[in-house]
Amino acid sequence: MAAVHERRTARAAPPASRWSPALWLPVSLWAGAAAVLALWWTDTGTVVGAAGWLTGAGRIAGLLCGYACAVLVGLMARVPLLEVRIGSDRVARWHAMAGRYTVCLLVAHIVLILAGYAAQDHASLVRETVTVVLDYPEMLKATAGGVLLCAVGAASARAVRRRTSYEFWYYTHLLTYAAVFLAFSHQLALGNDFAGKSAATAAWYALYLGVAALVVWYRIVVPARLNLRHRLRVESVHREAPGVYSVVVCGRRLDELDVRPGQFFRWRFLGAGLGWTSTPYSLSAPPRGDRLRITVKALGGHSAAVALLRPGTRVWAEGPYGSLTADRRTAHRTLLIAGGVGITPLRALFETLPGDVTLLYRARTAQDLALGGELEAIARRRGATVRYALNGADGERPALTAGALRAAFPGLAGYDVYLCGPRGFAEDVYAQLRAAGVPDRRIHHESFEL
Repeated sequence: MAAVHERRTARAAPPASRWSPALWLPVSLWAGAAAVLALWWTDTGTVVGAAGWLTGAGRIAGLLCGYACAVLVGLMARVPLLEVRIGSDRVARWHAMAGRYTVCLLVAHIVLILAGYAAQDHASLVRETVTVVLDYPEMLKATAGGVLLCAVGAASARAVRRRTSYEFWYYTHLLTYAAVFLAFSHQLALGNDFAGKSAATAAWYALYLGVAALVVWYRIVVPARLNLRHRLRVESVHREAPGVYSVVVCGRRLDELDVRPGQFFRWRFLGAGLGWTSTPYSLSAPPRGDRLRITVKALGGHSAAVALLRPGTRVWAEGPYGSLTADRRTAHRTLLIAGGVGITPLRALFETLPGDVTLLYRARTAQDLALGGELEAIARRRGATVRYALNGADGERPALTAGALRAAFPGLAGYDVYLCGPRGFAEDVYAQLRAAGVPDRRIHHESFEL
């Protein structure tokens, strides 16, 4: 790792720590699940026999599944409080976990209820299934919803996700809304815990209508208002490195956007066949007047097509999202570690973070250093430090081990570290930082992998 600049800026006091909804949201969600269990408990008398136990367990699974469906959709609503204060990547992980719980509860509900009904009616499982689906009210719609939800779960499995396109995953995922809509009336029509209980029914309606309002507001109304107000268009496209291009987007009154360095938007370019896909790209420079800039590496069909965009192409953006911002800083000294195109959000932070800032940029060769000239200029202007970790002449990768990092950055355990890069790189560096003594609370990273 060669040190390019070694001048330092005066220290600035770190900002006060900010309250985070990451502390209370999980507690609130589990409290909601406990309230759902209490609904079953207060409505259930003595459970007798195998049929009673199976049916009771099926009711519990069904109630929790209905609650989990609302949570699942709520986490998809892109509420700024969550997307910015918690971080889009963490919310996405919570959504994925909620999805697995939901599908498991759905399967458990179906199997247990049918087995309990079959035992109660002394009928075969197949015959009981046909009777329930065809004769019970709202069951045909509920069956369709259940099939859709299981299909979404199957499409989201890691083994399937690796073999399908982002577009297929994205549009299959939207079927979650249809699945929840189809199954909702079944919950009230057949749920013993809601029959004749106006308070429970009103609470269930409030839960689902509240979540629906979040989705409509933050996924439809807010983006429509943003794009109608700012009228975004592609101004220019520039090559930065092999396979890496910057796109400058212009618009009206962009200074009114509440966007901070390190954040990203979800972009639709309404041309070059890209209008069907919404893809997250970070800003690679602080917002300037009526211009925003992203820098994209050709890693797939969508990102490769970005290089073909023409000036004047209409742009539809949603955001800003992400919590990889100066708000996370707690120490006087900051280390930014970028791998490949992960330089994009860190380049914006490198220009704007106060205090003593060092950037470590990992790339294969000097030709792969996107935005290198800008980084050099920023370092000279603000007296910051840039270091590069490049492959050797024989192709040998530099060692970013805990020992190497401690030697390169004395007092590393007292730094804030911002980390961005490909998943494997980020996981390896994170492990080495922890081994070097950097506390988890001071390692700030965000992943865009879905």
